Amino acid sequence: MNIGILGAGSWAIALSVLLHKKEHQVRMWEFNPKDAEMLSEKRVHPVKLPGITIPNEIEISNDMASVVRPSECIVCAVPSQTMRATMKTLKSIIPSESIAAIKCWVIVAKGIEIDSLKLMTEVILEELPQVKENKLVVLSGPSHAEEVSRNIPTTVVAASTDLVLAETVQNAFSNETFRIYTNTDVMGVELAGSVKNVIALAAGICDGLGLGDNSKGALLTRGIVEMMRLGKKMGADVTTFSGLAGIGDLITTCISKHSRNRKMGELIASGLSLKEALSQMTMVAEGVETARSTYQLALKHNIEMPITQEVYKTLFEGKCAQLATRDLMQREAKPEWW
Repeated sequence: MNIGILGAGSWAIALSVLLHKKEHQVRMWEFNPKDAEMLSEKRVHPVKLPGITIPNEIEISNDMASVVRPSECIVCAVPSQTMRATMKTLKSIIPSESIAAIKCWVIVAKGIEIDSLKLMTEVILEELPQVKENKLVVLSGPSHAEEVSRNIPTTVVAASTDLVLAETVQNAFSNETFRIYTNTDVMGVELAGSVKNVIALAAGICDGLGLGDNSKGALLTRGIVEMMRLGKKMGADVTTFSGLAGIGDLITTCISKHSRNRKMGELIASGLSLKEALSQMTMVAEGVETARSTYQLALKHNIEMPITQEVYKTLFEGKCAQLATRDLMQREAKPEWW
């Protein structure tokens, strides 16, 4: 299969190596011309995924057309807040009939667009009217690039309204260390993969404040409740949040040394402002902007998401992390399920 990857960050690189081993023809587009040239020459990214060599057969280019035109399948691996701009660029340089001819769009970005509050599938469908919903697949789950690229056993889920297409991606991407299950609840998988990053910020704050295992266990449990509450209100299947894209990814992101969002939470808990914390990050922590959009979704749908609310106030209103923790613990007493 001819596969084009939009983006050249750690996850894009890990997937390019995985797909090359499956004997697919892989091309990768990098937005920054200097980074594209560096990757093409050195075949490794010393910051985003050190120690992982990109095979010479994988073409790396700043020319989007050269990556997209030959491709049967496009992997969308750019940060969620740049997805719309990327799609606008794509439709400005790729003929409409060529876009329509692409058989499959695999979305691996996890986030909710600020202002519009759209999921990534919705952004792509809005910007590319030639693309139909049954050509979209969301690939999500507990899958740090640092581990996938080193063949550490990993399991994720491929979600599509077209089960046959989900199975096609399952077969095309799976190998002996990368196992894929299928799902038809696209919205649930997208929401789970996005909102868990907000809870991971809270987990990092817990770690930064020196709280204990009791605190982390409670946070993850009540965090999954918030994810399910939002998903149910928006029409997702609540059982999805008990699966790989939900609790699986939540646990991994909240405990992992590789988690950018957990690390961001630690920086915030240390007393840094959001601007100061962001300046210390070498890669995008998707949970920061997703905290803003998830908070707005909770207001829009009139549902309680207290952890999300306190993360939002800590990030964007300068609320002290210790005070946010106290306020969560002193909320009105409630039954566990309501």
